[in-house]
Amino acid sequence: MLDSTDTRLLAALQRDASLTAQELSEALNLSASQIGRRKQRLEAEGYIEAYVARLDAAKLGLGVQGFVQVHLATHGPEHAVGFARLINAQPQVTSAWTLTGDADYLLRVYCTDLAALNTLIHDILLPHPAVARVHSQIVMDHLKRDGPLPT
Repeated sequence: MLDSTDTRLLAALQRDASLTAQELSEALNLSASQIGRRKQRLEAEGYIEAYVARLDAAKLGLGVQGFVQVHLATHGPEHAVGFARLINAQPQVTSAWTLTGDADYLLRVYCTDLAALNTLIHDILLPHPAVARVHSQIVMDHLKRDGPLPT
């Protein structure tokens, strides 16, 4: 079970995972050693999965962000495994979800330009034997970044 200190610690780490134990101890009114023990427990219990840096896509030359809905023609387990392997091998696919409803998958992609997005769709995704069709949407403006989870 999480107590209120755990949830405050998780919220602080989601805002800035680079905070030191000393900075966290000052913010949460606990000793640095208590913060360290709590962090270790939260990591061990799987509440904290990883610490990452959020990069600026535009500065990296990734000028096109898009969402690609993938509709499968066939739904056998071997096709699902093969498709998952395909998208996991594509660095431009940064997130992927299976869905209910019309589309089977939703992919978030970052590409250098429209030609690279076209290559991803027509040369990589559509040739997969299970894929019937794709529907892409290009992000015009990113209004809200992936935010912290509610704690």
